[in-house]
Amino acid sequence: MTIDTHVHFWKYDRKRDGWMDDMKILQQDYLPETIASTLKRNGIDGCVAVQADPSEVETRFLVELAKTHDIIKGVVGWIDFQANDVAERLQHFAVNPSIKGYRHIVQSEPHEFLLGKKFQSGVAALKEYGYTYDVLIYHHQLKPAVEFVSKFPEQKLVLDHCGKPSIRNKDIKEWSILIREMALHPNVYCKLSGLFTEANWKDWSAADFYPYLDVVFDAFGVDRLMFGSDWPVILVAGMYVQWKSLLEKYMENYSEEDREKVFGANAVQFYNL
Repeated sequence: MTIDTHVHFWKYDRKRDGWMDDMKILQQDYLPETIASTLKRNGIDGCVAVQADPSEVETRFLVELAKTHDIIKGVVGWIDFQANDVAERLQHFAVNPSIKGYRHIVQSEPHEFLLGKKFQSGVAALKEYGYTYDVLIYHHQLKPAVEFVSKFPEQKLVLDHCGKPSIRNKDIKEWSILIREMALHPNVYCKLSGLFTEANWKDWSAADFYPYLDVVFDAFGVDRLMFGSDWPVILVAGMYVQWKSLLEKYMENYSEEDREKVFGANAVQFYNL
């Protein structure tokens, strides 16, 4: 299967979705039927629906979508990892086989949020259920993130959007050092997603991304990299086909087996699809 590991769905709510205020193209409903033809044209067999709003309502919304749309092969939901009843909430949602893991939008949190004992205790509760955890941070949060992943050697972890490097500023040195440190942990994977929006939205070229791809391919290897689109957020800076084609071009000299890993096999294994 060819899998897109990072897709969002929502019914636009102006009050809830304030983070979209400067991204007009996102201020509308984006649902499975909105992306169906795009996935088909790009040869995508299924996707992982990832939470965009920090609420259990969001988790239930994605679970319901997965029940009625075969294209959704798995859900990365949200629970409050700092709640006293985190174990009970995980048990509550465990009846839904579509849920494969959880995420918290740490990029919006203080610098060392990941190192909080209560938050880490909540993340530790995922192991019992075999759930994954998506690490969503900005590049300047990579240092505490490296320390965070070191606390969970047996937990399946994936770094979203390559740690969101500052491509528009061509900052790469410190990011690359910390990416390589994170990749030393064999349980940590990395999503090839979300990079268009870290470049200049309307003024980028494929060459802008190659130095960053060189780093993550060298650090994680083809066994721990997964294709993702970050649709529909990607639309503020480019088209779905542009990102998929860019990665295909980058990997044109890789073996067919390696390409299959990055574009699907790794996702099936990681998320237990």
